[in-house]
Order: sequence, then C-alpha cells, then structure tokens
Amino acid sequence: MKYLVMVQGTQADYEAMQGKASEHSPAWSQEDVQAMYAFMGALNNDLAETGEMVDGQGLAAPAKGRHVSLGADGKAVITDGPYSETKELLAGYWVLDCASLERVTEIAERVLQCPQPAGAPAYPVVIRPIDDGSGDV
Repeated sequence: MKYLVMVQGTQADYEAMQGKASEHSPAWSQEDVQAMYAFMGALNNDLAETGEMVDGQGLAAPAKGRHVSLGADGKAVITDGPYSETKELLAGYWVLDCASLERVTEIAERVLQCPQPAGAPAYPVVIRPIDDGSGDV
C-alpha cells in the first residue's frame, strides 16, 4: 500500500536553518544543517534500496508559497506567503510503498531521529494512506 509521510515546519524554522534565531527556534549552524541533510540523504538512499521510495521532496520556505482561495464574490483571492493565519505547514514529504502500516510507522520513527540543534521544535510525522480507489482505506 502507498502512504504519504509528511513532516511539518514553520517559516521561523526555515529562517532558523539560515542562522536566524527566534523565540520559536534557535539558529542552526552550518554543521546542524549538513547533519540534517546527511541524515535525510541516507534515509532516502535506504528507502530507494528497499524499493519503498516512490517520491520524496523537501519544500521551499512558506514565504515562497502562494495561497489561492475563493473570495466572497466568487473570485480568486491570491496571497503570497508566509501566512499569518497558519502555524505549521508541510515542509517535506515521502510517498512510500510499504507492506504494512507497521513498516511505514517504523520509517516515521526513524524520521523523528533526524538531528537538530537543542531547543529546536519537534513536530510529529504524519502518515496518511493514499486512497487507490479500492475502498480499503
């Protein structure tokens, strides 16, 4: 079965990874960022070797995003990010093809082990089965 595995973050987290501390997160050093990328690279390589990796991407900072909603007049309302009304947003994802929910949960537990500086916020990893139209989800 295929699963979407999601990690979350905020604009402040992206800024912290660029060395800008805030009340939300300490500044990351270049070594912290390199450790995170090395960990994620190794995880992605392992998932590719097992054949479970379908796709996986880190997303650009929320400030680079755009929000398109429907206004009261029925016309599109376009807002460039970041969005003050949201807290955590999707920061990255994997589409995995795993034999079981237990297996994808093991992978999510591994994602939680990604190195980060002390005091950085820890977000849950969200797992969602991908509906294949069979009605089994």
